[in-house]
Amino acid sequence: MSASTGPLTTIERLAILAIILTWGLNNAAAKFATAALPPMMVGGLRFALALAFLFPFVRPPFPDWKRLLVIVLLSGPIHFALIYIAFGMARSLSPLVVATQLWIPFTALFAWRMLGETMRVPAVIGLAVAFAGVAWMSLDPHGAAELPAIVLGVVAAAIWAVATVLVRKTPGVKPLKVQGLTAFVAAPVLIAMSFAFEDDVVAKVSSAPPLAWACVVFAGVVSTIGASALLFWLVQRREPGRVTPYFLLTPLVSCTIGVLFMGDALSPQLVIGGGATMVGVALVALTEKKTPPATTGDPA
Repeated sequence: MSASTGPLTTIERLAILAIILTWGLNNAAAKFATAALPPMMVGGLRFALALAFLFPFVRPPFPDWKRLLVIVLLSGPIHFALIYIAFGMARSLSPLVVATQLWIPFTALFAWRMLGETMRVPAVIGLAVAFAGVAWMSLDPHGAAELPAIVLGVVAAAIWAVATVLVRKTPGVKPLKVQGLTAFVAAPVLIAMSFAFEDDVVAKVSSAPPLAWACVVFAGVVSTIGASALLFWLVQRREPGRVTPYFLLTPLVSCTIGVLFMGDALSPQLVIGGGATMVGVALVALTEKKTPPATTGDPA
């Protein structure tokens, strides 16, 4: 029995747990950081930190560079501008985090349309349940107040899914090169966009509390570099379908933090809608066994 087909080892299980906790904490960190700093500046600073580690991977050759540029723009400045603005707008963490998980059914849907991949019946059912869950969650009075942030989060999830599918169409590009190129482009673009479109950037950066800066460092180093490195190590040892379904526990970590420490109010309708969304996402994830990890780790 080979290492790729046998039971998960203890170190592999610990790596999965570390990724789940890191990504779950990173969502809460994003919410806190964008409350103190301009959202696009948070994204720019995150990628600037990541670039310090990833710059050695930004070197030729760049196969299919036009498509690679599209991937980098979608998964970098476009996606993260939207997702950090959404975190900055959201009053509660939980509904937004659940809504962003729609990137998984979006990926299956776009792979069907763009790559001709088969969508099995459970995946179709899961997709419908997931979207219905987000709609039901948004109809709750608490959820309706979060509707603008949820809509932005869903759009960001769709953009991330398109980038993920385009990565499938670009074989031979190493994940760390994609990460490095994304950071190389996203850092200056997001910082420039922050100065162009956000108010009081210098004042907010100057007065940001130490915890906000710690959240930025956590996102740039621990999540973007550390968790992604663990993820790539795992999928080199195992088929993605063996490990990625475990990451559906990430929203549970974020929602627990939101309820216990950030004042999230969970009504029965929000719980039912969020639960339905995660059940639908799980159906898609467990059906689409060949879905690879996202282009640059977690999409938040």
